[in-house]
Amino acid sequence: MTIVVYTDGACRGNPGPGGWAWAVPAGPFAAGPAAHTTNQRMEIEAALEAVRANGSGDESVEIVSDSTYVVNCFRDRWWEGWRKRGWLNSQKKPVANRDVWEPLVDLVEERGNVRFRWVKGHSGDLMNDFVDELAVEASLSQRARAGSPSPGGSGESGGSASSAAPRVASVHAASPEFHDVLVIGHADREVASVQGALAVLIADRFALEPRLRVVTGLRRGAETLAAEVAKGEGVPVMAVLPFPDPAADWPEEDQARFHELRAFAERAVVLQDVAPSSAQGAAAALRRRDAWLGANVSDAVVVWDGVDERVGRLHRSLVDSLGEDRVVVLTPNP
Repeated sequence: MTIVVYTDGACRGNPGPGGWAWAVPAGPFAAGPAAHTTNQRMEIEAALEAVRANGSGDESVEIVSDSTYVVNCFRDRWWEGWRKRGWLNSQKKPVANRDVWEPLVDLVEERGNVRFRWVKGHSGDLMNDFVDELAVEASLSQRARAGSPSPGGSGESGGSASSAAPRVASVHAASPEFHDVLVIGHADREVASVQGALAVLIADRFALEPRLRVVTGLRRGAETLAAEVAKGEGVPVMAVLPFPDPAADWPEEDQARFHELRAFAERAVVLQDVAPSSAQGAAAALRRRDAWLGANVSDAVVVWDGVDERVGRLHRSLVDSLGEDRVVVLTPNP
């Protein structure tokens, strides 16, 4: 199966306020802003976010872009020369936008099943027009957006084999009532050693920012710990779930803990209205959730041992989305 994902970037002023967007025909879409950027950076960012959020297991991904800058980099393998020269271009000058190019190149090489296709912009292609509108909207509003379904079902320009993708809720976390801080990290190891530091961090921020709200996916580990700490400090919680009842196959004690914390949350957002039928589908839904979270919060706390690669990718993605000064790392004891 190949998931076709259309991408686009926009910028007002170049440099100026910008936006990026990706969309799967008849499936999910997402868009995000950047306060001061360039059009080319947004084109690369759109492709990076699209690859991060789509494809798993045997699924390959085809990125469709009207940016020759993005498509030709991979079609003509510019990146190989950049790497050999230590990220210098053919004129021996530093490669522009390396900080977004490098994670995209690394991810495409790691996955090994991503290809790129060029489409002429503003030529009547339904999906190209759609992602263009999303990117322009993000540049104007400086607000993130995610939802489903996008246009482009079977028989339309831009249709794809992914037209049966599950519906994703069209919701937005951004609210003037709250300052949202995501807490995310290890789900498969003991993280209780950071509980004290996390409690101090949340309490201090709450004292400075009364609109503070902790955002968590309620996965076991760092995310559940975050909800419990917030509850203890009297800080509101928003739960963001990739699909209905992700705790359905957990041990009974963990299920009870999950449902108690979900009930405490002042808001619960379910991004996909149907539970996936396979482990690959669940992994893809989790990646879409992670991409949505990075586009819809103000700050983040990452519980990371500095070694685990999955959490490391989350950390890099959040730094790319929010800026390094808005992402705090808490390191659990070995």
